[in-house]
Amino acid sequence: MLEILLFIVGVVSGFINVLAGGGSFLTIPLLIFMGLPPTVANGTNRLGVFLQSLFAVRKFHQYKVFNAKFALAVSIPATMGAIFGAYLATIISDAAFKKYLAIIMIVITFISILNPVKNIQSKDMEYSFKRKVVLFLVFFLIGIYGGFVQAGVGFLILAGITLTGFNLVEGNAIKTFVIMVFTIFALIIFIANNKVDFVLGLILGVGNIIGALLGTKVTVEKGHNFIQKVVIVCIIIFAIKLLVS
Repeated sequence: MLEILLFIVGVVSGFINVLAGGGSFLTIPLLIFMGLPPTVANGTNRLGVFLQSLFAVRKFHQYKVFNAKFALAVSIPATMGAIFGAYLATIISDAAFKKYLAIIMIVITFISILNPVKNIQSKDMEYSFKRKVVLFLVFFLIGIYGGFVQAGVGFLILAGITLTGFNLVEGNAIKTFVIMVFTIFALIIFIANNKVDFVLGLILGVGNIIGALLGTKVTVEKGHNFIQKVVIVCIIIFAIKLLVS
């Protein structure tokens, strides 16, 4: 019965993750509730995230809204940070991870309330050396967070994309690719440290794939303004959830 619930939540979280972010705030607590140690739940969740991202990126590419060159460029610092973050997540105790997760959730709550993606606009932008350095540092730090805990990293990536001028349709495609790339390396680290339950991870992953494909279709068909509204709603919902948790 709990496996069926995990699949359903996987569909919902995959859909949310592609449109906005924050789906892992649903899946990680559920995996812990199903009996997994917190660090194993954190690692297991990555299998679903990787699968949803893989299928979503392919779909975004088919819709021709994916800027591969830019996405690859920002994936490099994000991956560097994620490797470090994932390593940290595997060496701390379950008790310590719970404490860090609680602190992180509070921080993400306030970032979410500020709604840093509200100023994303489509426009041409010059990339000076200074701006490139800032982007590198921003995505490196985002990568550390994504490697460590994943939950809410989509909001942070969209916020980072405010430095680029991409709209939310293009931004979501870039976000999904960046997450896919750094999750590959993070997942390898979690697997090497026996922090992944493959059975539950695959059940979650199948649901994530279905949700991600639906989310990709909605993202492209509804456009920037609709996605911005969805992001705001998700931010409010998860902010309230985290504040009362």
